[in-house]
Amino acid sequence: MSAAPDEARRAAQEARLEQAWETPRGLRYWSAVNNTEVGRWYTATAFLFFLFAGALALLVRAQLAVPDNDLIPAGLYNQAFTLHGTAMMFLFAVPIFEAVAILILPTMLAARDLPFPCLSAYGYWCFLIGGIFVCGSILFNAAPDAGWFMYPPLTTDPALTGVGADIWLLGLSFIEVASIAAAVELIVGVLKCRPPGMRINTMPLYCWYVLIVGGMILFAFPPLIAGDILFELERLAGWPFFDVSRGGDPVLWQHLFWIFGHPEVYIVFLPSIALLAMIVPTFARRPIIGYSWIVLAAVGTGFLSFGLWVHHMFTVGLPAISLGFFSAASEAVAIPTGVQIFVFLATMLAGRMTRSVPMLFAAGALAIFIIGGLTGVMVAIAPFDWQAHDSYFVVAHLHYVLIGGMVLPLIAGAYYYFPLVMARKLSDRLGRWVFWLMFLGFNIAFLPMHVTGLRGMPRRVFTYPAGIGWDTLNLVSSIGAAVFAAGVLLFTWDAVWGYRRRPQAPRNPWNAGTLEWLNPLPGPEYGVRSVPAIRSRYPLWDDPDLPRRVDQGLEFLPDAEEGRRETLVTSVLDARPIQCLRVPGNSFLPMIAAALTGAVFILTTFHLYRAGLVLGLAAMAAIILWLWRGTAVIPEKREKDIGQGVALPLYASGIRSVGWWAMFITMTGDMTAFASLVFSYFYFWTIHPVFPPPGPDGLPLGPGLLWPGLAALATAGAWGLMLAARRWSGQGGIAAPRAALAGAALLAAAGALAMLAGPWAEGLDPTSHAYPAAVWVLLIWAALHLALGIVMSFYALARSLAGRLTPEHDIDLHNVVLYWHFAALTGFVTLATVALFPLVG
Repeated sequence: MSAAPDEARRAAQEARLEQAWETPRGLRYWSAVNNTEVGRWYTATAFLFFLFAGALALLVRAQLAVPDNDLIPAGLYNQAFTLHGTAMMFLFAVPIFEAVAILILPTMLAARDLPFPCLSAYGYWCFLIGGIFVCGSILFNAAPDAGWFMYPPLTTDPALTGVGADIWLLGLSFIEVASIAAAVELIVGVLKCRPPGMRINTMPLYCWYVLIVGGMILFAFPPLIAGDILFELERLAGWPFFDVSRGGDPVLWQHLFWIFGHPEVYIVFLPSIALLAMIVPTFARRPIIGYSWIVLAAVGTGFLSFGLWVHHMFTVGLPAISLGFFSAASEAVAIPTGVQIFVFLATMLAGRMTRSVPMLFAAGALAIFIIGGLTGVMVAIAPFDWQAHDSYFVVAHLHYVLIGGMVLPLIAGAYYYFPLVMARKLSDRLGRWVFWLMFLGFNIAFLPMHVTGLRGMPRRVFTYPAGIGWDTLNLVSSIGAAVFAAGVLLFTWDAVWGYRRRPQAPRNPWNAGTLEWLNPLPGPEYGVRSVPAIRSRYPLWDDPDLPRRVDQGLEFLPDAEEGRRETLVTSVLDARPIQCLRVPGNSFLPMIAAALTGAVFILTTFHLYRAGLVLGLAAMAAIILWLWRGTAVIPEKREKDIGQGVALPLYASGIRSVGWWAMFITMTGDMTAFASLVFSYFYFWTIHPVFPPPGPDGLPLGPGLLWPGLAALATAGAWGLMLAARRWSGQGGIAAPRAALAGAALLAAAGALAMLAGPWAEGLDPTSHAYPAAVWVLLIWAALHLALGIVMSFYALARSLAGRLTPEHDIDLHNVVLYWHFAALTGFVTLATVALFPLVG
């Protein structure tokens, strides 16, 4: 008799969940902020850019197939190879990791969603708009043509490179916004949205890799953004950061670029290895061997990757001690990388291997990557690198690392996770054809390039004469590239059209042990029916009854009584439930904000500064409106019953909230960019015998002490008032916190003006020498942070006046104060550097 009421109750719960998470079909693409939906479009778009970059590679190989070829002109060839590298590295390699993670991480964590779906949607639109802007430039003969690394001094001269370099710099800066946004979403998701009981040492290895790589993005991408700022200021305003005749140095760009560039190799490698970490145990039918070892190895790889950037600069003319240090570091990174490979091999040997297409690609990936790793150790030895540098040997090494370490594992992951996303498997028969076409085609294309390089063929040449030993090797490489492309096209056909002919996949078709396979296929829009408590690393193997309990709503959060989208927030280390988080629903605002932000970068590229400023203000207004409507909403009740006798608060502020963590992580990336600017300032000190240079009176140039001192006092006062506002609000005050917020904004405005008044009063001309240019950049950076602090203070004040920020509901105030910690530190370090360093020097 009780079965019927239970069934009716469960049906009602499912109906409410479906209604809360529903996205209207006509608006699914434009307004969806569900991470699973955004992840699908993100992945598809990144793959389209991969196909575009691959087509450019085929064009390059066709031009080099025979000597003295005139298939395409030299200018188009330069644009093609530049866009090939740019698209592969910036529009595919990193975005595809973030897209796949956004797609599968919620299911892997048994979470309804990640904490900031609007941020993911905003990042996707930034990525799409920026990618179209950069790639579409080749249709107008305006694409960048100086390589994906844009080395000055040639590229800093607009007369030589045209608008292409500006498109590269500003377009990629915009795309990097998307990468950092996704990194924030993924880091907070892994730390705070795990299911109850999933301690940090029991979460899937994929989550560990996402956490590590997200952290690497925060420390690798900001130096490139800082370099882009210096680069554009030289191109647009004549500030001589890389002009030797005015105190600059083009080698500074190489430092900033490769501090980003070499960690990026591991940023694209580690997520693909993470896919293998999920695939290998499934088909070995046993848990991974050496879980702790592989985690430590991944952390070690990420850490060491930041000590290798000079690996790309051995021929620049650096001191011998630097060459020795970075050569040793470049070889040392092979140790944690090797640990990860041996863990996979040990798991395969200890298990009962099942043959499958994903494992075929996994085995091929390991074989190719090992060859790339061995040649990497070779070019890590400085004397050998002097011979092979900028030759086709390096081209071969790079592609063995990227194809073996990223593309083939990604294809393995596509075959493995395709049923999870599309509820159907890809063809095993076609999959084997795809593998052998790609595996053989790749080796036919790139193995001969090692010999081509050792025979002296340089990179980035438009053509070459006959009879010098390169003819046959280049023809073979071009044929291999065509074979590889055939495999990619066959995979594309199966993934776009072929799969539709196949029956629906059963639940957990691979008999895997991790939570992403918990749902029936296709899974509902709301994710899991109820959020389970987890006690092991492979819960589907260790608890076969788990899917039944989840389906019947016997675990946590089985209902959406209020019709809101909700997910659980847990503690960082032991995943104790601490909040029932309400995430925003569908909205056009992320798309609008991204379009306006993109317009700012595009208009700046073409020197339309006034229009860019207007649209920049519009973009800020759209973001503020999005935050006003969708975040820190005061709930109608304090707690919600999430099942099993547990009630959780619906509102949390401070360190318990996901917003606090997002602000902390974002500002960590911001501080990395700032540290790169400070590094640039002191770099100039190391290359000049006298720095700062003397002024007309013979004394060192500088902004003086008066204005920096006043700026420091005003900044300290603003920071102190923000701390007071938070304290008084916590004590139940209303009028006093509001007054403190207004006072902090006024003092911040005074501090920003005083920062800029110093170099202005001292007559520092940023176009005359790299020193005044560096001073102005640091002070403008700090002043802009104070200006943003003013906006945040007035935002918190407006929320208070509107009744949306109260002594009990004060998440906005906590987040703004956290921002002010970083802004004040930025101001103090800047002022100490530019004001005191001349005295110290």
